[in-house]
Amino acid sequence: MTNINALTLEVSDIAAAQTFYDKAFGLGDRLRLRAGDSPTTGFRGFVVSLVVADPTVADSFLQPAIDAGATVLKPAKKSFWGYGGVVQAPDGTIWKVATSSKKPTGAPERKVDDLVLLLGVDDVAATKQFYVSHGFAVAKSFGRKYVEFESGPGSIKLALYGRKAAAKDAGVPAGGSGSHRLVIGGDAVELTDPDGFAWVPAPRSLLA
Repeated sequence: MTNINALTLEVSDIAAAQTFYDKAFGLGDRLRLRAGDSPTTGFRGFVVSLVVADPTVADSFLQPAIDAGATVLKPAKKSFWGYGGVVQAPDGTIWKVATSSKKPTGAPERKVDDLVLLLGVDDVAATKQFYVSHGFAVAKSFGRKYVEFESGPGSIKLALYGRKAAAKDAGVPAGGSGSHRLVIGGDAVELTDPDGFAWVPAPRSLLA
């Protein structure tokens, strides 16, 4: 089984981005930043999701993110699936905070149960096969619509969704071009997937 151990975001101002993420999400060494200003427009093709226990916990992440400068793409609300909202960080990264629970459960605030990297891809079946060939084990698969891979304890989950569906779920137009401004660090060798997402080796034992 291949795992994702860290995500590196390319940002134009590391100090400002670090301040934002410390206040908003506090993800520690699972989220890294590097300086850069690669050309990019529109939807970058991915969403990072924080899966939490209940609406109170979701709000405990969303409100600090908004207070720190995030733009609301989808206000937090109840839905058929649970409760959640979507915001865009000042650096342009889209973040979703969601729970399957519609009512408070008394769970501790500011605790992330799962961190998920959702890639919006052109061909879910083809990209699924690419990742399977690189050591990923499928946990859930819904034809050409959605795939979720297995992940080890403490690692970041990887999921695939069609690009248009991912953008719609995030509340943004699907169009976009240029750099993803994201590097995925994991157990896999250095590679680039069919949608241009770059991977570099990042064993858990070497995380700073």
